Amino acid sequence: MKIAEIISLLESIAHPSLQEPYDNTGLITGNAGWECSGIICSLDATEDVVREAMEKKCNLVVAHHPIIFSGLKKLNGNNYVEKTIITAIKNDIAIYAIHTNLDNVISGVSGKMAAMLGLERVNILSQKGNILKKLFTFVPADKAERVRDAIFEAGGGQIGNYSECSFNTEGTGTFKAGTGSDPYVGKIGERHEEKEIRIEVVFPGYLESRIISAMQSSHPYEEVAFDVVAQSNSHPGIGAGVIGHLPEPIAEKEFLTLLKKVFGLKIIRHTAFLGKPVKKVALCGGAGSFLVSSALGAGADVFITGDMKYHEFFDANGRILIADIGHYESEQFTIDLLHDVLRQKFPTFAVLKTAVQTNPVHYS
Repeated sequence: MKIAEIISLLESIAHPSLQEPYDNTGLITGNAGWECSGIICSLDATEDVVREAMEKKCNLVVAHHPIIFSGLKKLNGNNYVEKTIITAIKNDIAIYAIHTNLDNVISGVSGKMAAMLGLERVNILSQKGNILKKLFTFVPADKAERVRDAIFEAGGGQIGNYSECSFNTEGTGTFKAGTGSDPYVGKIGERHEEKEIRIEVVFPGYLESRIISAMQSSHPYEEVAFDVVAQSNSHPGIGAGVIGHLPEPIAEKEFLTLLKKVFGLKIIRHTAFLGKPVKKVALCGGAGSFLVSSALGAGADVFITGDMKYHEFFDANGRILIADIGHYESEQFTIDLLHDVLRQKFPTFAVLKTAVQTNPVHYS
């Protein structure tokens, strides 16, 4: 199996176009055309992880964090980034990063955190707009089902937990086939009227080329009439952080005890207790201080994230319990997420979880 096949799976789950502007998602070292000998899943792609891949005969590291965020001007091995890249290149180890694009899907990093806590009715906390587009096309009535099915198969018509969503309107289309044409119906040089169905389907913009290709290949007309219109609607499955509900309300102190148990924490930095039960939980893996206002607006009782600065704790304003559990600690189960996704698709292939502890923060 080639590395390209593994990348294709990962990008079907979290498309690279969903990454933040500062990010560096994708294949960082190596070649997608290489045969893959095995995969190591990790949170960070450090030199120790690359050497672990070498020892275990794996030539692909799938990491959450990119080892390179910005351009490197020198490769002298003077820091951990340069050392890691040199070791990977010298030993033909490919490194693939799936970072903020995995943060920005509901089944990604924050969704995994929510699952570990047993949250129910989980939704995106801060949905992204300008992701969706709408396709309009016009199809002879007797071929509408075939075209719809092709669009659905390509990924169109997905709205939240609903699939194969479309709106269909009957009408009459007219056209006159010109010289050199090969019309599906009608005669050259004569205006033809045809009973048609106008099909409307929404889809994420990054699937546009695939959906248009599927529509055109299944459509009977020689010249397919269609429109693609950008939507300003937010995408319910794409955005930052998630929010969900505990099965039963619990006291704040009890909830922090639960957090420690689930995430294996030694310490939690948090704001003052508010003396009310915790039921609605917002969370964001990694550094999520930018979502405090979203958590407040959504009526969350607690907001869990990492990397909160001193002054950012004041943003709770006595209205929400903020719990900083640490950057690594909040994202640690991403390794399991990546491993499970890859093993489910490639059950007979060598997909391993790193045994290297990459957290640079220690507590004494």
